[in-house]
Amino acid sequence: MDFGLTTEQNMLVETVRTFIERELYPYEDEVEALDDVPPELRRQIIDRAKEQGLYAANMPEEHGGGGLDELSLMLMTRELGRANMALQWIVARPSNILQACQGDQIGTYLKPTIEGERLECLALTEPEAGSDLRGMRTRAERDGSDFVLNGQKHFISNGTVADYIILFAATGEEETARGTKKKITSFLVDVDTSGLEVRRGPKCVSHKGYHQAELFFSDCRIHERQILGVEDKGFDVANEWLGATRLEVAAMCVGRAQRVLEMSTEWAAQRKQFGQAIGRFQGVSFKLADMATQIAASDWLTLSAAWKLTQGTMTDMDAAIAKLHATEMLAMVTDEAIQIFGGMGLMDSLPLERFWRDARVERIWDGTSEIQRHIISRSLLRPHES
Repeated sequence: MDFGLTTEQNMLVETVRTFIERELYPYEDEVEALDDVPPELRRQIIDRAKEQGLYAANMPEEHGGGGLDELSLMLMTRELGRANMALQWIVARPSNILQACQGDQIGTYLKPTIEGERLECLALTEPEAGSDLRGMRTRAERDGSDFVLNGQKHFISNGTVADYIILFAATGEEETARGTKKKITSFLVDVDTSGLEVRRGPKCVSHKGYHQAELFFSDCRIHERQILGVEDKGFDVANEWLGATRLEVAAMCVGRAQRVLEMSTEWAAQRKQFGQAIGRFQGVSFKLADMATQIAASDWLTLSAAWKLTQGTMTDMDAAIAKLHATEMLAMVTDEAIQIFGGMGLMDSLPLERFWRDARVERIWDGTSEIQRHIISRSLLRPHES
């Protein structure tokens, strides 16, 4: 691994940092207060991100995307992670799974999404199937050239503003060495399809303005041409295209933690007690040192995994280690920052209490910390199994 960034990568970091400071930071308080992003602001951010060449940077150049390699994309994601979640995700990195689009799907779904004219959401999680995706109950039953969908999804990010859904549903069963398993197929489902109802989910204390939805399918009929990938091979599609999502969570956590450390360091240098800056007291200075150390560790774990991804050598364990360390690091950093700021850290006049609340969900979505530990330990033990 080359530990230095290229000139182009350094320029990307600088461009994204400037963009979020000018185009996103000024609207964070408004979004926090409204718990929503006004449509005109959403459109403004999309247009300005496109002007800067930052929109859909992860998508192939031949379809109008930015064509960034995985390491560069993680550098971009790290910088965007410094900003409010609802705002930074408008600078869309469409789901990589859309690269499985074929034929008419490219013009109907992929290209309009890359151009910022359509927005997707990914529907995997269900009330009875979170980490256990094979346990999903949403069904897609074939009826001639159609499929009839029935079931429910929840915790679907961006579901309230999406134009279409990347849906995973059970399409049968198969016998495996570990017993009967459900076959899974992925579909592209427009939100105005008859038999589909989209509701905003319960309010969450994390990431105000970034809503999650509940999806209800009741005899919702779609055509087989809306299959994304191959029938009954939904997990193959997911495994091929979704592996980097945990790295994206890790990168965002690193960026947010870096912003929190900068605020904490400035406060410790300026805030005076007993005639001197509080940063001179060991109780505060050691917190800053521990925060910086853990952030650096998470950054290198994430960038190392991203570099391996560009080489085609990243393992599930690499991604799990990065996600586990970065999300738990962010929890520590935000908590220590509030301790450094004291009572002021919990006041809504500063963004720290928001960072603290937002950090909590990172250890849950895209695989809980417990799931990441399971992946890591399983990878360690597998070579020793008889």
